[in-house]
Amino acid sequence: MPLRQIIACVLYRVMQAFDEPRSPMVVCKTYSYQNIKHRFNTMYQKQIIVLGGINMDLVALSPRFPAPGETVVGSQFLTYPGGKGANQAVAAARAGGNTLMVGRVGNDEFGPKLLEALNLSGVNTDNIEVSDVSSGIALILIDDSAQNQIIQVLGANETCGSSEEEKISAVLDSSSTLMLQLEVSINLSLDVARKAHQNGVTVILDPSPVRPFPNELLSYCSVITPNETDAEALIGFPVTNREAAEKAAHALVAKGISNAIIKLGEHGAFYANTNESGYIPPFPVKAIDSVGAGDAFNGALAVSLSENNSLSEATRFASAAGALAVTKIGAQDAMPTRSEIENLL
Repeated sequence: MPLRQIIACVLYRVMQAFDEPRSPMVVCKTYSYQNIKHRFNTMYQKQIIVLGGINMDLVALSPRFPAPGETVVGSQFLTYPGGKGANQAVAAARAGGNTLMVGRVGNDEFGPKLLEALNLSGVNTDNIEVSDVSSGIALILIDDSAQNQIIQVLGANETCGSSEEEKISAVLDSSSTLMLQLEVSINLSLDVARKAHQNGVTVILDPSPVRPFPNELLSYCSVITPNETDAEALIGFPVTNREAAEKAAHALVAKGISNAIIKLGEHGAFYANTNESGYIPPFPVKAIDSVGAGDAFNGALAVSLSENNSLSEATRFASAAGALAVTKIGAQDAMPTRSEIENLL
């Protein structure tokens, strides 16, 4: 019997905590090693905290983007929950993470819908406050090639402050990971990243949307995950291909960041740290809507790293999640489940 099936049999008692009783041999034949490993890890799983934006996405689909001053007739209008923080929280939860969202929604018609969407995806929303302003929104254009252009109005996201810092500080001891983007106050992100770093919590920064921030924030980051545009803003040269991505990843590691991943969308991803580096080619899928693909990547990455996988393993897992996300319309609705990701790998 292969070693991995032997391990599955040894963990039979563990499996009984999750499923109806089965004989050891049935367990060995039914569950993959990765499935067993994931289920074992979830018994002792610490929280993944996500601090970030919670938005309602207002989406228009059209054959192409309009030129300045031009009106283009679109084909469809959609409204669905989004926000980089919320998207990443949903992605992490669906990938198997114990996920806690910290942020704010507005006192408007969108607020309750945004909270409901997070709850339905298994995200803990106990630490989300309602501000007496409008919820954050994103105006999104998607063309026939699945590319997008986005204008974001931060709304309630801009009101995050000391209350969110206190909430995060209170749960750091029971958490493995803190996920950040740049949709809330930079000072708040800096403060919680510092505290997380001091507590040995992994800090993952998605440096988007592009905004100025102090270099001190980078010193607290365990992992940084820019896309091509974000990377250019950070290192000062265009990132348009695999070779440039490799150079950018190593440049970020040279800045003192432990792990750097350059997300190249349909062209894959390049990862690097002081011990290893490599390229993950794209998974062959039919792209319909690229909105939220990077967030799917980050959520899945956080889960895989929290399970003590290597950077290369976690990047491949995350790449599969990002690929699956582009095969459906919507942001949170398109986030894949754990089984969907594993089936693609």
